[in-house]
Amino acid sequence: MYRLIFTVKKAFIYLLRLIFIPLELVVASVFILFIYVLFSATVSPPEVPDVQIGKRQKVGENHYVLGNNYLKKNEFGIWEMYIEGEPYERGLIYGELAKELNQSQEEIFVGQINQFVPKGAFQNFLKIMMGFFTNEIPDHISLENQQEIYGISRTFSDEFDYIAPKYTRILGYHAAHDMGHALNDYSVVGCTSFALKGEKSATDHLMLGRNFDFYVGDDFAKEKIILFINPSTGYKFTSYSWAGFTGVASGMNEQGLTVTINASKSDLPTGSKAPISILAREILQYAKNIEEAIAIAKKRETFVSETLMVGSANDNKTVLIEKSPTKLGVYEMKGNDLICSNHYQSTTFEKDPVNVQNIQNSDSKFRYDRVRELIDQQSTPFTPKDVAAILRNQHAEKGDTLGIGNPRAVNQLLAHHSVVMLPTERMFYITTTDFQLGKFIGYDLNKTFAEKKATITDSIAADPFLYSQAYQDFLSFKKTKQRISQYLMFDQPLTLSEQDIQVFIRQNSESYVTYEMLGKYFSKKGKCEKAATYFKTALTKKTASKQVDQELKLLMENCGK
Repeated sequence: MYRLIFTVKKAFIYLLRLIFIPLELVVASVFILFIYVLFSATVSPPEVPDVQIGKRQKVGENHYVLGNNYLKKNEFGIWEMYIEGEPYERGLIYGELAKELNQSQEEIFVGQINQFVPKGAFQNFLKIMMGFFTNEIPDHISLENQQEIYGISRTFSDEFDYIAPKYTRILGYHAAHDMGHALNDYSVVGCTSFALKGEKSATDHLMLGRNFDFYVGDDFAKEKIILFINPSTGYKFTSYSWAGFTGVASGMNEQGLTVTINASKSDLPTGSKAPISILAREILQYAKNIEEAIAIAKKRETFVSETLMVGSANDNKTVLIEKSPTKLGVYEMKGNDLICSNHYQSTTFEKDPVNVQNIQNSDSKFRYDRVRELIDQQSTPFTPKDVAAILRNQHAEKGDTLGIGNPRAVNQLLAHHSVVMLPTERMFYITTTDFQLGKFIGYDLNKTFAEKKATITDSIAADPFLYSQAYQDFLSFKKTKQRISQYLMFDQPLTLSEQDIQVFIRQNSESYVTYEMLGKYFSKKGKCEKAATYFKTALTKKTASKQVDQELKLLMENCGK
């Protein structure tokens, strides 16, 4: 059964990558397919206490209050939410405060489902093949998490109940991040993280930076939420993500413990386990140091391979907790820095064939080496601004160009968010707009939780690239690329004039993606000789990986045939 799933998975993804769409849309499409599959099973909600929370009060434009809890959109366009109380109560409050945001986010998900999932036999086949991933998820989530998630789900829209009950749907949203990785060999997507301390840190204490390169379409990332949770048990913590999501992708607690997640590849999943974001949430809420974080990670089974980068003010160090469905490894910080991309580094996975192949064939090692180069070439201690500069870097080794939006770059211009964290100082910086190019705003967690009010005390200026013509060209390039993708995948009518083509090339002339897309466009038009020329040009650029090289060469061969 699992071998069959693996074979179907490989064939489906390779077909998408080879014939239809670029990398980020493969990730988006597979992500949506798995959400759909999740809905094929109905999960019973947990038992909950009888709780009455009342109604929210609107006290200003985009500002709602319910007891001590509130939701407010700040001047930078980021939603800030403070919540306290028991698990189910917190969920109900979250749902009441953010019901429009939750419903809007679901509309985006369902819209993607309708776009990406073919109707008929293929839909039913996916349900049969992958439904087993969902039915046991609650067995691997604490009752507290189940109750909180169920509370949020109560205010989800009735409009989509025809798909599945609300609780089943929101569980699916929490697990879809993992399932996108489980199905899609290409969806490790390029998250990059690193930590500094001692002489490499301007504060002498820990300083961490991370890009969360998780792409599910542009609309998905428009409305971001920073949560400040004051739970009835465990530690207060903050997390930056999207509406309706209680898991953690990037966060810090009041003890100065930080958690971020980076996808990797290893063993294939064989059933439903704990979503990695829920495990990260449990660590953030209940661990005050690295020892406790590792203990929590060991007791939970996950169904995908992922690295949890855990920084600790109490230990003044960072470790990588590397998990697969069958193994766990820990990689300790050596010296004053630690880098994490999308491959494993611990002795547990050092000789793992899938991990070795991942290092050789993916873009992970390129980004790891670039961060290493950028850290080593700076002679002065790093400030938060310097950390942000690495997260924003778009170049290859030695500063060579990659074009714009290359998965090989630290900054691929598709990040949902980036963060810079100073655990000892309890400072948590988040990006605002335009991927990681916009201003970072820094929250003081001590003041925020003491006053029960989100408190910004510092910022990092926007990247000058944001105001450049090159960035405006990239935005135009991206629109054309999306039009080509719509033509390739959904037969949306498209005819590019010679002028259109030359403008498209000029806007991102050093990116292999430019020529790959044009090659696929002309291949579908039946102009194979012209397509082959563009594929050949793509291979002269710095591609994302050996795997991409192989695909381009095969596309050229097919044109020849």
